[in-house]
Amino acid sequence: MSVDALLRTGDPEPPENRRRRGLRALVYVLVGVLILVLLAAAGIVLVTNKLGDQVGRYPSVFVGLDQTQRPAGKLGQTFLLVGTDSRSPEATTGSDATAPDFVFGAQRSDVIMLATIADDGRSASVVSIPRDSWVDIPGRGMNKINAAYSFGGPTLLINTVEQLTRVRVDHFAVIDFAGFQQMTDAAGGIDVNVGQQTERGGVVVPAGPQHLNGEQALVYVRERKSLAQGDFDRVRRQQNALRALVSQSLSAGTLSSPTRAYDLVNTVTQHVGVDDSLSNTGLAELVFNLRDLRASNIEFLTVPTTGTGMEGAASVVYLDRQAGDDLWFAVNNDKVGEWAAARPSERLSDTPR
Repeated sequence: MSVDALLRTGDPEPPENRRRRGLRALVYVLVGVLILVLLAAAGIVLVTNKLGDQVGRYPSVFVGLDQTQRPAGKLGQTFLLVGTDSRSPEATTGSDATAPDFVFGAQRSDVIMLATIADDGRSASVVSIPRDSWVDIPGRGMNKINAAYSFGGPTLLINTVEQLTRVRVDHFAVIDFAGFQQMTDAAGGIDVNVGQQTERGGVVVPAGPQHLNGEQALVYVRERKSLAQGDFDRVRRQQNALRALVSQSLSAGTLSSPTRAYDLVNTVTQHVGVDDSLSNTGLAELVFNLRDLRASNIEFLTVPTTGTGMEGAASVVYLDRQAGDDLWFAVNNDKVGEWAAARPSERLSDTPR
């Protein structure tokens, strides 16, 4: 190579060439970033679909309802939550509850809750309806409210609850309390104040402030017979455990750990079923919209009652219709906090029995 040629190789590159090469590099970087974003988005979609596909779907639960007779809708969303226990020894909630949906005439619900989320996603209320509440079941006459689930599945239960409360149900969900043990462990345990020591199958849940693992939590929410007010106390325990699980799930320790957060959601989705109008995308949007919700902004209540009695051979719970109507009016108008503030004894205490 000539000296001139060697000298030319050291010449400065023309400005237009540098600009062209710089533009190419920028394009390559932008394309690379775009590819990474798309891959990340695809990963999120795949994870969302994987977890969403684990959630059981109850088909056509709203199809059989007379839309002209249903209550008017409201801002926010209202869920009718039903709790079953597929490992319970009781015939109406035990082995028959392992069916994909429900078994007519056999399976009933241990837990019935109406959960309403405010439109801004910052507050919510959960109102329990005792399973033995004596109510009018459309087309079936007076009976215990949980019989509606046995007679006609989700559709009849929704119809019964809407007729009782005049609150429109937007979605239906079933929680299997047999999975509560796994949910609690996935969350790292729950902190509850236990009002009365409970023991079952060699598992002891002492009284006082406790950090319960999954096995202890399941014993805690299942106990009924040793409690002074039976089902009423069990309802309060279930609410207390649910409140603690929500608090733990929303804690910084859970949310800041991708592994723990994923394990929790992965476990929950395996033990929850919803109506088929709630798609995977809808579930993801629901979770996102609840990002500002805190356990302290959730009111846990039980519908007012006047006491218990007998209807034939059945022990039933009588509802206080006037006080109940006031509560349901508050639910429909996002005024549950005000209703509860005026009746502090109706709120779930820090230490239910």
